[in-house]
Amino acid sequence: MPKYDYEALDSRGNATKGSIEVASQNEAIGRVKEMGLFPTKVAEAAKVQEKSAGKKAKPAAKPKGKKGGAMNINIKIPGLGSGVKPKVLTTFTRQLATLVDAGLPLLRGLRVLEKQERNANLKSILGQLSLAIEGGSTFSEALAQHPKVFNRLFVNMVKAGELGGVLEVVLKRLAEFSEKAQKIKGKVKAAMFYPVAVLVVAVGIMILLMVMVVPKFKEVFSGMGFALPGFTVFVLWVSDLIRLHIVTTMGAMAVVVVIFLLLINKTKMGRHLWDKFKLKMPALGPVISKVAIFRFTRTLGTLVSSGVPILQALTIVKETAGNIIISNAVSKVHESVKEGETITAPLEASGVFPPMVVSMVDVGEQTGALPEMLLKIADNYDEEVDNAVAAMTSLLEPIMIVFLAVIVGSIVIAMFLPLIKMITVMSGDDSSGGGGGGGGE
Repeated sequence: MPKYDYEALDSRGNATKGSIEVASQNEAIGRVKEMGLFPTKVAEAAKVQEKSAGKKAKPAAKPKGKKGGAMNINIKIPGLGSGVKPKVLTTFTRQLATLVDAGLPLLRGLRVLEKQERNANLKSILGQLSLAIEGGSTFSEALAQHPKVFNRLFVNMVKAGELGGVLEVVLKRLAEFSEKAQKIKGKVKAAMFYPVAVLVVAVGIMILLMVMVVPKFKEVFSGMGFALPGFTVFVLWVSDLIRLHIVTTMGAMAVVVVIFLLLINKTKMGRHLWDKFKLKMPALGPVISKVAIFRFTRTLGTLVSSGVPILQALTIVKETAGNIIISNAVSKVHESVKEGETITAPLEASGVFPPMVVSMVDVGEQTGALPEMLLKIADNYDEEVDNAVAAMTSLLEPIMIVFLAVIVGSIVIAMFLPLIKMITVMSGDDSSGGGGGGGGE
């Protein structure tokens, strides 16, 4: 009969170790629980010895020079191929919640999903999760080993579900949270497609005119015996700059973009000003503001309703806010709650959250139904985002059409101004010549 080494915690939280001889690991875990202990690690003694022996023997197998045999080179590029798309992760969460809710053990559910998973990265991670759980780790501890895939929100909610014995409920909430977040993100992306497409078309038309059409007019203007209008001279200069110095122009634009991104991402003041501008900018600002409030209320409501302590939940919300203005507001809420004060005062003082949101949070806090009230606000802002996106789209469509017309029309006007001036000069000469002939008679 195999021997299993275990590490566990007693009712007072003291760590204890020991060994038992049973037929399987599941039976070993059951025996440890029967002793009134909470197992944190259970592994077969023989496997532990093999692993430790393998680690000691590893340096001896290291090749030395050319005589060491063939050398395997494994190059890993950080951040490449290590992530999983949110849509794939949401599907996995929903499927795991369904399996656990149907009564299937967590480990077996992970094995089932591993077999059918098509995403290579997630398939590998599911295998590692299963091995970690077989080794005695909890599900949340195994998830925490993959922070690039499972963020703190995911890990802490699963941990709360494990402690409360409602893992299947928490997994369902996680899946619903991810689905609604993806839905909001999809709405904003769909709304931004039209203005971005028009902008790309406008830039393409401008480059085409500047490279192909304007130089032809320049050849015509070179034979004229009068000075060109200033606006025409400017357009011709821009055409030469794009046509003859395209590499320099693109390089300068790239440098400007890089400097702008560095100011936003690397400096606290730059990011603060940019995030504040995004919330206040015309047309797009209301959408960004409503999405930020939706994310705050949905995340905090989901965490608290799942059993995560309020201070820990606020810390997670602060890290996942996506906007430094919202993060600062949540940080003040955290300090207020830590000192035993209310949530509503710092929310109202931030100036980011509308009075309706502050009032609903205040009611939820006073009645003891804060999680439910936060989720109601999030559901309401789901519809608000729809309305804001529709309003933004209806406003941006005419603006982008006018923008496109101004770009093309300005170039056309600049090219026709010299022709108009030439016609005016020629008609003036004709009239003066005709008047002189009549006087001679």
